[in-house]
Amino acid sequence: MKVNPRRQAEVYTVTNAPRPLSEDIGSRQRRYLLSMGIRTACFLGAAFTAMGGAPLWVVGLLVVGAVFLPYISVVIANGGREPTAAARFAGPDSQHHKGISGQRPEIGS
Repeated sequence: MKVNPRRQAEVYTVTNAPRPLSEDIGSRQRRYLLSMGIRTACFLGAAFTAMGGAPLWVVGLLVVGAVFLPYISVVIANGGREPTAAARFAGPDSQHHKGISGQRPEIGS
């Protein structure tokens, strides 16, 4: 005869809940727009520095930034939801565990 051991119900806490999807999407959009703004600045900077007679390595660096930033931005934006740390309950043998409340010390007479 098999006897199933008593299983404890799993306890979920509010801190285990992931961030709302709307916050996650908003965060990704802000990162993407910031990166695209930097890319636009690199592109315009390359054009103006080339017209201004800046050294070739400066223009080349700005062009490389303008070319590769879109790829990096898309990869970062589509990376998925970021993992969050799960809250854990301490066991009864933890040093922070309080004793059972409601027990009064016995008074000797």
